[in-house]
Amino acid sequence: MPDTGKSKCRPLARLGTRAEFLAARNGEKRRGRLFLLEVLDRHEEGGPRVGYTVTKKVGNAVVRNRVRRRLREAVRLHAAADMVPGTDYVIVGRREIVSAPFADIAAELSRRIRSRR
Repeated sequence: MPDTGKSKCRPLARLGTRAEFLAARNGEKRRGRLFLLEVLDRHEEGGPRVGYTVTKKVGNAVVRNRVRRRLREAVRLHAAADMVPGTDYVIVGRREIVSAPFADIAAELSRRIRSRR
């Protein structure tokens, strides 16, 4: 079967409810130039879950969606393997992501996810 270039790992679970996003705010915060990463250890079994937030301060809907798409792709291609099972991650995107090279986004995301205080 030919290699299609798609990732062989299964997709990450997503945070879906407002309560899950708010719970992650009580976790550890890892600040960066391109995004804020909120990390909460659920103390449960199961895979990591991820959620994305981009506020209206960043720009109109087109800009916000572009930021979200770039974050999702960076997680899918580079950072998903670094995520710890049983942990929730909320990534709050900043406007600088639109103009940043994709390699920088992916590298910083992986580095922030791997870092532990």
